[in-house]
Amino acid sequence: MDIRQLQYFVQIARLNSFSQAAKSLYISQPTISKMIRNLEIELGADLFYREGKSIRLTDAGEILLTKAQNIVDSFTSLSSELDSLRELKQGHIQMGLPPMVGASFFPAVIGEFHHRYPGVTIRLHEDGAKKVENDVETGLLDIGVIVLPVDQGKFEFFSILEEKLELLVPAGHRLAGQECVKLAELAAEEFILFREDFMLHDRIITECVKVGFQPKVVYESSQWDLISGMVGAGLGIALLPETICRDIDRSRIAVIPLTAPVIPWQLGIIWRRDRYLSFAAREWISFAKGIFVGR
Repeated sequence: MDIRQLQYFVQIARLNSFSQAAKSLYISQPTISKMIRNLEIELGADLFYREGKSIRLTDAGEILLTKAQNIVDSFTSLSSELDSLRELKQGHIQMGLPPMVGASFFPAVIGEFHHRYPGVTIRLHEDGAKKVENDVETGLLDIGVIVLPVDQGKFEFFSILEEKLELLVPAGHRLAGQECVKLAELAAEEFILFREDFMLHDRIITECVKVGFQPKVVYESSQWDLISGMVGAGLGIALLPETICRDIDRSRIAVIPLTAPVIPWQLGIIWRRDRYLSFAAREWISFAKGIFVGR
């Protein structure tokens, strides 16, 4: 038994005619008759009997019609919904963003995508890059934005931004007037970092250890504006990406290039290499790639 047999059966029952059903389905009468006969053989029961020039359902036909109509309706609904998905009239995307990334890069891109595909919804999950990466790996998220590099055995990705970290100190700080600062010069400073679930937390500590000191971390936050505000209040120093530093209040905070070493900050969009992606998620990847890589 297949869906075509049920569709043909329901149409014959609706029109009370093999010939009219065949005509409406754009097939020949011998074809539809053969399909119904095969269905009757499979079920072991006659489904129609002739009454003069018309046909009527048998008892077995009446039972089958109730079930078949539900199956055909469900199949038609499924086909329609799949067509809508393929045409991106609807869909849903779960996407993870680190808080400092979302406000700077994605409102305009998401707005343009929504304008093109108004039936597709994007649910944003704001977490540190470590958690975003983990949630993409476990399937809680379809797509994530993280700080690269990433395990290429698990994820596919493309880069959307390459920058470096800059030093933030209070305006009256001893280093405020310098043109650049070496990381080793910060050994005695108190650091304000992102929380441990942010990639930059571990990266900054690792780079400090490489040049010979363990940074003294006095505050941690998930919000870059709070971090910069605490720097402005004289509570410590911070290292933030160039993009974030462009919006810093320079009357209260000095922003200084960091050298020896330069600490890179590269963002990428990732998705699980071996997991199915919805039509909407695949279109978002293609769309975002065109925006970020093509610019």
